[in-house]
Amino acid sequence: MSGHSPVNTVLVTGAAGFIGSHLCDKLARVGKAVIGVDNFDPYYARIEKEHNVECLRRAGADFRESDIRSYGDIASLIDVTRPEVVVHLAAKPGVRNSVKFPRQYFETNLLGTQNVLDSCRALGVERMVLASTSSVYGNTKRIPFEEDDPCVEPLHPYAASKRSTELLAGTYARLYGLQISVMRFFTVYGERGRPDMMPRLLLNSLTTGAPVNLYEGPLERDWTHVSDIVRGLAAAVDRPLGFEILNLGRGQPVPLSGFISELERVSGKQANLVSAPRPDSEMLSTYASTDKLNRLLGYQPEVSIQEGVEALWEWWQAYTARDR
Repeated sequence: MSGHSPVNTVLVTGAAGFIGSHLCDKLARVGKAVIGVDNFDPYYARIEKEHNVECLRRAGADFRESDIRSYGDIASLIDVTRPEVVVHLAAKPGVRNSVKFPRQYFETNLLGTQNVLDSCRALGVERMVLASTSSVYGNTKRIPFEEDDPCVEPLHPYAASKRSTELLAGTYARLYGLQISVMRFFTVYGERGRPDMMPRLLLNSLTTGAPVNLYEGPLERDWTHVSDIVRGLAAAVDRPLGFEILNLGRGQPVPLSGFISELERVSGKQANLVSAPRPDSEMLSTYASTDKLNRLLGYQPEVSIQEGVEALWEWWQAYTARDR
């Protein structure tokens, strides 16, 4: 069940997003037929996502606009395209936004995932890779985070919605024989990152002087470059494991202050940081145990913080130059 089993056709939900567009790009460039789908959720500007779609199309991936909140839409798309694997990345993002609008997160993240699972079950797609998050661990006392942690105290509705999708996926795997690899992402950063995420806020501050809230901590994160996340996802696409939950991170947490210092070093500029109290929804630390990931997928992260930050700054300079 855990042998290498390459596939030819992959459907990726959330394809216009940060991670989704990078994954479509990678899978298409290694010769897979890739169908990306996204509904352009207005959480952030559509123009950002349209740029991502341009990138994946240049790599040779197809793209369709559709909404996982509609069972009919996603079932029809799977019926037409007949993928061998569905990589389900589509989700409503944003920790603090989920505290304000929790219903939206369960409608998209949980019920949307059920639509994808039901479509796969009805149409004979037996394999799925499902995106989850390190946020499900909450303020666990088990450090580093290990996949068998019960994860019963999420700190915000986003994490609760993603933990719910994990449980639902496990139920479908046991009842209906689906093979699902759940990948818990750890603090992803890199080129084309979302504008609301800390790396983009810092980049904007470095170039414009805009203030950025720096929460009282100290905070540390298991910063993982998007290329390493994508390599892990691609490995999961080609290796069915039954039902497994895997941490996908570097396994080397770095203080937020250290990440900021590295960005300031690379850019030669200083961010405008404003001290702010830490919200109850904010985790103090994320730290992935990657032993299981290495054992089952043979995965090791490749991009150091220094290399990742340098690539991020190089991209940002090119990105902002487009508007000049």
